[in-house]
Amino acid sequence: MIDMLLYVSMGLLLALVCRKPARRLFGAGPAFTLWLLPLLMATLPYWPAVPATWAVTSTTLVMPAARSLMAQSAPSLFATHWAVMLWAAGASLCVIRLIVHHRRLTRQIKPLTEDMARALPSSGVDIDPGRLRLHPNGPAVLWAPRSLLLLPPDFFDRFDRAEQRLVLRHEQAHLRRGDTWWNLFAELAFALLWFHPLAWLALPRFRLDQELACDERVLSHSPKDEIAYAKTLLHSVGMASTPALIPWLAEPQLKERLTMIQRLRPGALRRRVGFIGLTSLMLGSVIVAQAAGSNSVDKSTDANLSYNATVQPQYPTDSVKHHEQGTVILTVLVGTDGKVHTVKVDPTTQAATALIKAASDAVSQWHFNPAMKNGKPVAAYARVPVNFAMTNSPSEASTSMPPPPPPPPPPPPAPPLPPPPPPPPAPSHASPSL
Repeated sequence: MIDMLLYVSMGLLLALVCRKPARRLFGAGPAFTLWLLPLLMATLPYWPAVPATWAVTSTTLVMPAARSLMAQSAPSLFATHWAVMLWAAGASLCVIRLIVHHRRLTRQIKPLTEDMARALPSSGVDIDPGRLRLHPNGPAVLWAPRSLLLLPPDFFDRFDRAEQRLVLRHEQAHLRRGDTWWNLFAELAFALLWFHPLAWLALPRFRLDQELACDERVLSHSPKDEIAYAKTLLHSVGMASTPALIPWLAEPQLKERLTMIQRLRPGALRRRVGFIGLTSLMLGSVIVAQAAGSNSVDKSTDANLSYNATVQPQYPTDSVKHHEQGTVILTVLVGTDGKVHTVKVDPTTQAATALIKAASDAVSQWHFNPAMKNGKPVAAYARVPVNFAMTNSPSEASTSMPPPPPPPPPPPPAPPLPPPPPPPPAPSHASPSL
């Protein structure tokens, strides 16, 4: 879930940064497709990827005559539980708010009057009469089991014939593009991400880009109606943005929509290039992000803290007597069932044999949450450090070797050498007698 949240955040940020430059280059329609990027990024954890070979568990501290403790880096299950409860409460409130708004809107819906039904063909827009309803918040589009086009009771009095045609074509574009369902999906996504600052920034801009794309679609078929379209917007009454409803004109959107009408819009070829280019950009971003995370699985192996706390290594009595300390690093193969299949001692371990045996015997009985790939458990390796320490003091617990043996006694002194022999007598040099 954390990986998915990071990817969604990246997608939202890219969409928010690129939407305006894309609109200027390729038009509002291609720019609106950028909002697919967060959805694509959310699926990244489920793409095929090379699983991680290693996962490092929290260090287990073992002390004499005391229960083993997980290191301070172990996550707090209590805090995690309350965080999940808080998120679920916020998401539930957002969904309830959406349902309440929808029910309130549907209760005010009325069927079209006979006079309005007879007057509609004169507007010049071919629209399904079964989707037309009366509502005080119209003109608007409401999602339902079948999307509805809502008209105000004074629709034919408020707008002249040319304006009626433009408004109906705009709302019809929403229906043909399936914007009601995209709007519902955006509201549900916002409910899940209610705590995320980027979600609060993205939702109103998503709605604005949706309206700009519809305006562009209408004007691309009738460029000569630009001035009439702008006047229709100016004569309309803005509404506050309401969940479950796509109004003809929301209050903060007028300036942007008028600016888009005045700006020179890209041609059909340029818009097609924009669709292809932005689609390639989104797929490329997803592939790059997937490649960057190819060394990790969907969910790494982690220890089952609640169970493993009952099967902790015991400090050997002889090791306590000889003041033996050290950190044992074990390489554990965890199967798809979460059980330990093999336990090997890492070559970097420098500890007494008794400590290694005590750590291996306990860890071989541990349970793990298996690594996940594409929603399925897979076998993976984990490194399990077990620190045996005589005291909780870091300075004293850092000893990784038993104390050195006392130095050997000095060798006995060598016997004295015998005195050197006396020198031979000097020869006589007297002359012989005659």
